[in-house]
Amino acid sequence: MAQPKSPLDQLQEHLRQSQLLGSISSALYYDQNTVMPAAGAEWRGDQLALLASQLHERQSSPAYADLVEAAEAELQASTPAAVRRNLQLLRLELNRQRCLDPQLVAQIAQAQSRGNAIWQEARRRSDFSIFAPALESLIGLRREQATQLAAAEVQHRSPWEILAQPFEPDVSKERLQQLFAPLQDELPVLLQQAAATQESPLPELPEALQENLCTELLNSWGYDPAYCQRSRSAHPFSCTVGPQDFRITTRVVPDQPLSAFLATAHEWGHSLYEQGLPRTGNHYFPWPLGEATSMGVHESQSLFWECRVGRSRAFAERWHPRFCTGLGSGGGSGVGSGSDPWGGALGFWRGLNPLRPGLIRVEADELSYCLHIVLRFELELALLEQELPVAELPDLWNRRMGELLGRTPSSDSEGCLQDIHWAEGLFGYFPSYALGHLISAQLAETMEQELGGPGAIEAAIAAGMESSLRDWLASRVYPLGRSVNAEELVEQVSGQSLSAAAFLRYLRNKLERLQADT
Repeated sequence: MAQPKSPLDQLQEHLRQSQLLGSISSALYYDQNTVMPAAGAEWRGDQLALLASQLHERQSSPAYADLVEAAEAELQASTPAAVRRNLQLLRLELNRQRCLDPQLVAQIAQAQSRGNAIWQEARRRSDFSIFAPALESLIGLRREQATQLAAAEVQHRSPWEILAQPFEPDVSKERLQQLFAPLQDELPVLLQQAAATQESPLPELPEALQENLCTELLNSWGYDPAYCQRSRSAHPFSCTVGPQDFRITTRVVPDQPLSAFLATAHEWGHSLYEQGLPRTGNHYFPWPLGEATSMGVHESQSLFWECRVGRSRAFAERWHPRFCTGLGSGGGSGVGSGSDPWGGALGFWRGLNPLRPGLIRVEADELSYCLHIVLRFELELALLEQELPVAELPDLWNRRMGELLGRTPSSDSEGCLQDIHWAEGLFGYFPSYALGHLISAQLAETMEQELGGPGAIEAAIAAGMESSLRDWLASRVYPLGRSVNAEELVEQVSGQSLSAAAFLRYLRNKLERLQADT
């Protein structure tokens, strides 16, 4: 006679079914952004709303609450710490979900799908007025969500902070302002220093060549088509559909010949992190500990591969001949070589590291990128907590862009319509991008110390041994999952509290090297 299943086993079965529903939603989202015809948006919204409602029911029902409570009742002194942490995280999310009105959950899912479709059309036509009503609706729904979720908070948090918790657990506006203050002080100074650097125009790269180079990059970094898929979308992203089903998207941008290549490196960094999370074994899958620590840590991984690896001097020297061969040029190493449209490996490295502040966040140079995030953080707070009228968003965006970066968008598509996040009501997400830069730099310093000292990362890249960098991340960062929050992860790995110091050191060093080689 079969033994009755333990409460933990019953809970795991319930969680697995919930994850199956969530993965169906992820697959539909991927399809919506890659191959779904525009006319399918309304039906897709209904599909996603139904799934969101069913998932919310499973995550907040009395039966589920009983399963969690029964598992908690079995805790003993000998219970492994991982089990305790999993139940703690499940309880936290259960309390949040039980605060939400199921009708609101469905309304948000529909508004996200509708907002996505309307944003794509508004961005194509560069007309914010098309998108404004959808944004107003999303802001209203998210404010109501924050109001409902406030009942589950054990400490006082503002509406923006409540909405940011799923992306960055334990984050506060005060802590972000503390971390961002050095960036606001020092980045404009570095941008001013960089202004004197002369930059050469980049050669045009045929779309087919860009696609081939992206494929070659992924293959060199361990891409396996049995588990992974790359497609095209209006905005690059990475998503996980299942424990062995990883998707990324990229886009080819006119007049930005290196954009697709760097975006591929970025999104593959996200996917490597997802692939490395502890999602196997009864202790982690489908338990919360198998999830990403935070979106800030997630971004640190994508930025490591895009910036620390893909924009490095050693990487440029290795890949320069491939870019030349694709254009039918010889790839001579001399600067200004007539047969080499890049101006040699040095010119190619400079091309990978523009020093002029750009208007588009995903194309921005490393010096100005975090100022893009400061802008969005300010505007989110204004929209959600300071009653900024949506109609005033484009003008305020343009004015603050001019103040922070010295450039003003000429159209809405270059300004407040450039990102998909607000079209899906993802308020609280943007600061994770800047946190990712800080975390990446601090982890990279620790990696260098443990792999041989200063220059160890570039040495590994020069030798074509990026796998050693991935192995370090796989042993020191990936396994932590949600056992810690982002700041705890940084302190555990590096031995120091998170700060902007390592990132600013990295930028000053890179700028000095780029200008020394001019």
